[in-house]
Amino acid sequence: LLLVLVYEVHVYTGAKLGAETDSNVYINLIGTRGDAGKRKLHRAKNNNIKFRHGQMDIFCIKAVSLGDLEKVLISHDGAGPGRGWFLDKIVIKHKEGKEAQEVVFPCNRWLDEYQDDGKTERELTANTQQWRVQVKTDGDSPEPQECKRTLVIYGSKGKSDELLLSPQTPGYVCFLPRATDEFIVETGDLGNVYKIRVSCDEVPGFEGWHLKSFHLEELHTKQELNFDCKCWLSLNREDKELVKEFPAVNEDQKTLPVYKYVVSVHIGDRWGAETFANVYITLYGKRGDTGVRKLHTSLVKGRKFHRNKVDSFLVEAVSLSHLQKVVIGHDGEGYGAGMYLKMVTVKESQDSDKEWVFPLWNWLDTHLGLCETVCEIVTVGRRLTCTPKLPEINMKSSGLWIMDITGSDLSDEDDPICLSFIFYGNLSHKKLPLQVTGKAIQIKDELANIGSICKVQVTGPHCELKQPWHLDLLHMKHTGTKEEMYLAFDCWFNPNEDKCVELPALYADQEPLPVVEYAIHLHTGDLKKADATGEAYLCIQGEKSDSGKRWLNSRNSMITFARGQVDVFKIKAVYLGKLNQVLVGFKSLKKDEWFLEKIVIKEVLYPFSANAFVHNDWINKHSKKDFVEVAIPLKETSVTSHLTKNFDTKSRGRWQMWVHCMQVPEDVPDIQVVVFGRKGKSPAQKVQNLNNNPFLLTVGDIGDITKVSFVLSGPCLGRGIKLHKLQLKDLDTKQELGFHTEAQCLFGEGGSETVTELAAVRPDKPPLREVLYSISVHTGTLPASGTDADVFITVFGEYGDSCKRRLRHSNLERGQVCTSEMRAVDLGQLSKVLVEHHNVGYGAGWYLDQIVIHESGKTDGQYAFLCQQWLDSGVGDAQTERMLK
Repeated sequence: LLLVLVYEVHVYTGAKLGAETDSNVYINLIGTRGDAGKRKLHRAKNNNIKFRHGQMDIFCIKAVSLGDLEKVLISHDGAGPGRGWFLDKIVIKHKEGKEAQEVVFPCNRWLDEYQDDGKTERELTANTQQWRVQVKTDGDSPEPQECKRTLVIYGSKGKSDELLLSPQTPGYVCFLPRATDEFIVETGDLGNVYKIRVSCDEVPGFEGWHLKSFHLEELHTKQELNFDCKCWLSLNREDKELVKEFPAVNEDQKTLPVYKYVVSVHIGDRWGAETFANVYITLYGKRGDTGVRKLHTSLVKGRKFHRNKVDSFLVEAVSLSHLQKVVIGHDGEGYGAGMYLKMVTVKESQDSDKEWVFPLWNWLDTHLGLCETVCEIVTVGRRLTCTPKLPEINMKSSGLWIMDITGSDLSDEDDPICLSFIFYGNLSHKKLPLQVTGKAIQIKDELANIGSICKVQVTGPHCELKQPWHLDLLHMKHTGTKEEMYLAFDCWFNPNEDKCVELPALYADQEPLPVVEYAIHLHTGDLKKADATGEAYLCIQGEKSDSGKRWLNSRNSMITFARGQVDVFKIKAVYLGKLNQVLVGFKSLKKDEWFLEKIVIKEVLYPFSANAFVHNDWINKHSKKDFVEVAIPLKETSVTSHLTKNFDTKSRGRWQMWVHCMQVPEDVPDIQVVVFGRKGKSPAQKVQNLNNNPFLLTVGDIGDITKVSFVLSGPCLGRGIKLHKLQLKDLDTKQELGFHTEAQCLFGEGGSETVTELAAVRPDKPPLREVLYSISVHTGTLPASGTDADVFITVFGEYGDSCKRRLRHSNLERGQVCTSEMRAVDLGQLSKVLVEHHNVGYGAGWYLDQIVIHESGKTDGQYAFLCQQWLDSGVGDAQTERMLK
């Protein structure tokens, strides 16, 4: 009697753009004893919404034991708005008897009628390979330490997971000097192996590993591969790398070159753009990837990832062929972890004259921009690394643009694809209609009178298309100026679809404009007969260029705008700059009249703006034209600093604080800290330590934090305490705040001050500035007006207060004016002053006439605070403290 088993099906949706699907997905498991029948995967154990981008979903299928699983049939019905699906792999786990089994079915393909081969059903085979891996360690390698070492094998059909090289016998020590260690590992069907990657974990005190060679033998086919490594994996020797790649040496195929890719990270010029976090990158090409690499040693001097700086790093890897994308991110560690990234550029070597360009122009930050610390950036193409230098005689721009277009092969010359290439310049634009019949085509044109090219747009197909066609690359070279650029369109043109794609021009001396997603919200009015059915397009116009005509309905079909409804469309365009108007075209065969209330366009580029174009009128009313086009000017724009995440977690005002100081006295003084926000300030709390160990601050509901004040409780110090780092982190929302600590000494260099203030640095707005206030204290002219007591002052303004300061004075005598200076974070408009003395010493009583405060170096904007009263415990109301307004 065969048992009924529970098969646990793990479905991995890929991480490609648009990989997710809303379709119904079906599976059939096939084994040596038969199949389970076609089953719908309708409820995932671990996720409410199935088949999302980069997600793994688990389903359970009950079936009579199928024996050894051999195949999986997976398909979907194409229902729902997100029909296409990119399936990475399926892993099936089950237990028969005592032994748990796991079978991997790799896919790594689209199930999409418009992508790949157009199939929505695939048969996946459980092809596994077993490898004997022999690793030789060199004689001068240090004694092995506790460190994870992994292997990844790359082949023509895919790559293995990270394979841990660990002993099969407990207690056995691997990687001893002069030792040969053997491991058995299992992978899917990799095809022809072309490289391996070997990695060591970064652990404290790791001296390194001198790797001699790797030998791989596939146990079924007896295929053998040798890798002559002879290198160190160490942060202290040679290339200072813990990751190395080695190409396969094989008589049947050419050995691939190893490149030292130069990866340049361009940080933007914004407040808080810099980061102290660890930054990681993965390069992807047509031939595999580099794996995750830490960017630790910059070729450029100075602090890494600083504001408005370009840092370059070497990433050694076996040639990836044409680069396609990078994934870059940071670990959120350290002060000011968020980073504003303009772009990444990559070239094959330090001598290369061309580089791939990956523009982002956004934040990698938990609280700003896309609210993510990792992102994928697809390349827009390659450019020259420097502008061609021409002899004076050739400096004229006369000449031709020679343009080579490559794509998928169209063997049938009777059925060409008709496309339009539109070249936008800073003066005008030019449209070149084109018929593509083969894999490559060349065109030549002066592109006269359009000025300097800023972007290229491709639209089509303008004809019936029998099969999808892929546009790979547009290579442009000018015969006169020698300018050259490669635009990587990498997109499909499908039957019954009007497509419009565009990329920025790539010049050596110019930062490329980013490709931005615009979300268009069309508001149909809530009026009688406001809805309409027909064909519609729009064109967004901005200060830099326009989006071109974008159709809202698919070819051969109509679109309906329902009464009171908001329809959302998304288009991608090279950044248009500040938007100024939208052209809307509409045609109805039924002569419907459409009441368009307004259009709101949101752009996904930091800082995110929503642009409102208000029409509040009919389109097509009593019109006899085929298409009615209206121009709607911009009405208003609103701006916000983040886009996607609404933080459900509310701050309870509990923050961690790190204070790292140098030159700390042996007798650590008693220091209090006060945190100021837009809505108030925290109570004074003791600074627990100065050695970078976090401690808790309870600040309460004080609004956005603006500054931190350190207050010395005891007597003045002999010298200041050098402040190296100050960081705050909200325990609930995980928001981080940084502070500029360069050249900062707590309590002044000489230690003569009692308060030091630092403004909080926020990425979305500049910090409050530091101000030097000049304080003039006017003592009255009555007999015995002067005092020898210590006088203290607290200045209040719209941004908080200065904390209590001791006035450094030598002369508070009758009729005299004593002037001193106070350094503080900008208090804004001053409102009042609290003045007091401790009533200690002979003749402590004091008659104060007034206090005058102004910003040092400025003669205007003085604030006078009249007192004209005694601060004397034995005179008048006996007060030694007064609030002056």
